[in-house]
Order: sequence, then structure tokens, then C-alpha cells
Amino acid sequence: MRSTVRSLLAVLLCFFALTAAVPGAGAASPPRTNDFRGVNWADPRDNYADDEVVPSGLSTADDYATTYRKALGIVGEFRKELKANTIRLPINPSSVGTDWWRSYRAAIDASAASGFKVILSYWEADNAKDGRVDDPAAYAAMWDTVVQTYRRNPHVYFEPMNEPFGYSLNEWVSLTSSWITRHSDVPRGRIVISGTGYNDNVTGVGAAPELNGTLLSLHFYGFWASDTTEAAWLANLRPRIGSYGWRTIIDEAGSPMTIGLNYGNHEGNVYTSYLAALTQVAREQQMGIVYWPGLRTGDSYSMTTQVGPADLQVNSISGRDQLWWGWGLLRDEPTNSEPPAPPGEPLRGVASNRCVDVPGFSTSPGTALDLWDCNNGGNQSWNLTAANQLTVYADKCMTAGPSAVTIETCTGAADQVWQLNADQTVTSTAGCLTANGTENGSAVAVAACNGSPDQKWTRS
Repeated sequence: MRSTVRSLLAVLLCFFALTAAVPGAGAASPPRTNDFRGVNWADPRDNYADDEVVPSGLSTADDYATTYRKALGIVGEFRKELKANTIRLPINPSSVGTDWWRSYRAAIDASAASGFKVILSYWEADNAKDGRVDDPAAYAAMWDTVVQTYRRNPHVYFEPMNEPFGYSLNEWVSLTSSWITRHSDVPRGRIVISGTGYNDNVTGVGAAPELNGTLLSLHFYGFWASDTTEAAWLANLRPRIGSYGWRTIIDEAGSPMTIGLNYGNHEGNVYTSYLAALTQVAREQQMGIVYWPGLRTGDSYSMTTQVGPADLQVNSISGRDQLWWGWGLLRDEPTNSEPPAPPGEPLRGVASNRCVDVPGFSTSPGTALDLWDCNNGGNQSWNLTAANQLTVYADKCMTAGPSAVTIETCTGAADQVWQLNADQTVTSTAGCLTANGTENGSAVAVAACNGSPDQKWTRS
């Protein structure tokens, strides 16, 4: 009898061992990240800064109490207008352990007190931007302070670095595993490890045994390619995730929200097809999305605009609905009544390889145009209308002036009529669109056509 019992126990133990070894057999599915439904709250200058990072709507002049009150209002609007439950905030050594840190903590504290998950991520300075930690000693001291302050707060998550493109996979795994060892009292489930490159692939970090138990983060943007079909974007995105979607948060992804795109139309445009694919993958793999940005003043990708101290206005209902679809908040494919608007394309100078740009995302009539690094922003998206106007932001027209080319309210006047010609010139009745230089900030004017490279433009 005893030998029979022992044999039965051996069989049962063998069965349990086998089922444990087979994915999905006799075991619960792994947890997913789709409870991260969030937005980035960003500095208007971008989060690459060699001084304090100050998210839009906040000020270094404010004390803790004032910052807390402002943050409560903005975070409340993220919840009300976007149904968000997660905030991603930047940090750097100039913002931690400093005078601003005493106030900036209020934004973190207010978000956590509101029940939001808070992802804190390190950005390098704008005078480096080489994808590597700027100052290892300052970096370590910064994280020691942040972890000491928030390691016991279950709402706060730690992302050692944003977009570590300066490191090889082995270097990055070494740096992050050292970070984990240094902060061994932080649960691995609250550590978010960026993918390699521009956070654009998580398969390497996902396979690293040193990083087991951590979350992963992925970045993915429409300006990385020129595809105009959802199928092409799906083929682009899925290999970046591999089998690690269950532990990955897409903590940066975004599209222009201020230029009139209809995100209910998925095909035929880079950005609408891109966002359709991104949200489809997130929905089918139950991945979290932290949109870039929820609020960043002057950014055409910003999902909201601040119209009062504690009042945010959604910039694109169709874009918001598409994000909700990806979050799993809508049961059916999102639909909306927004009319489709031409997306526009950049005007890229042949001589400079830079684009005609509206400085600072200004919408003010009379703003003079210049050249700037091409970034697919709404302030570089020019639509040629049936009336031969070049419009930006859907309601401002490129206008040929005597001393500068500006944006003005569209009137149909002759100085707002342009021809895009086979010889790559862009002409008005006054002459050829001309770049007065090749560097960022070079003025754009109209001059007599002479066939020079500074009068040649491409639409790409």
C-alpha cells in the first residue's frame, strides 16, 4: 500500500512539473501592463535640459504648496479629459536635491496622492544628447535621493534612463543591472528598463536574465518611417516587441494632434496608419501606453492644451478616441465625426536638408518662417490646397512679404498663392522661395529665381 501511494505521488509530482514547464498549461497567464493608461507631462523646451526640468504649467518660482495645488488641477484634468491613470515625469541632476526639488516633489506627490502611477525617468542634458549618462557621479547621487524619497511609495516607478542609444546591449544591461543592485530595496516590478537604441527594441533587454522581473519600456513614432498603411506599421512594430509585450509599457508614442488629422481614417497617411497599428498591437497584447505628450506647451503632438490654471482642452477627439481604443476603454473600433483634413508634408531644402518651420509653433499672424531640423511637427506640415495655398495648422497661409515669408490668416490674396514646380522650385508672383543660409534659424524669403540650390525644395 505504501509503495502504491509513493508511486501515485511520484506520478502527480511529474505531472505538475511538466505542466509548469509548458507555457499556459496549468498556470495563470502572466500579468499584463494595460493598467498603465497614461501621458507624459513634459517641459515646453523638451525634457533634454542642462538646468531644471519644469513641466508645462509649473514654475520654479512656486513653493511646494503652490506646485501641489497646480499639479492636482492638471492631473485631475488628465483623469477627467483623458481617463488617464499614469503620469511619466522627467528628472535630471539639476532637478533633484536642489531648490526646485523641494517644489517639484509636489507634482510627484500630488499625482501619487490622486491614485496615479508615476514613472520617473532620467533625461540627459541638451548639451550632450549622446545617449549616455552625462555624469555618472551626479547620476548616482540623483537616483539615491529619488529612491530614498519614493522607494516605499507603491505608486512610483523608476526608469533608469530615457533612450539609451549610446550604449550597446551589453553595456546597457551592465548599467541597469548595476542600478538594480545599488537599489536592491526597490521591487523589480517597479523598475522600468528602457529598450535599446531610442527605446525602440525590447527583445535584447527582455532576454537578459539580469533584468528578470522588471518592466520594460518601448518608444515608437510615426516619423521613423514613411509607411501609409496599418499593415506596414504592424510589420514594423511587432519585431521590436517580440515575445515581451506582457511586460512592456509603450511609454512614448504620439502623433500630430493640432493639424486636423482624422484618426478614424487609418489608411493613406503616415500618422493615422501609424497610430492605428500602435493601438491595435497595444490592445491585442494588453500593453500599456503612456502617450507623448499629454501636455507640453507648443508641441503639435500634445494631446491637450492648457487653457486655464486647471483646465485642459483636448486637441483631437479622434486622436483621443484612438488612444482609448488602444487602452481597451472602447469596445468597438473608434468612430468620430471629425472631417478628414489634409495632413500636410514638410518642405525640405535641398541645400540645407532642413525644413521650412514656424518658429516656436507660433500661430500668430506675421510670424516669419525659418529653417529648422526636420521633425515632422505640425509647424512643419504644409498642405497645398486646391487654391494653391500652402497652409499650416489648417488655417494659416504661407505669405510672400517684401522682406520675409510669414504666416498670415488665409485670405485668398495673390501673395498667398504658390506653385510647386517640376524643377523643385516653389514660386509666387514675387519670385522663388529661398533659404538665406543652411543653418537652423536661417531666414526664408522670396527672391528672383536663379536656379541655385537654396531655391530647391522637396516634399518629403
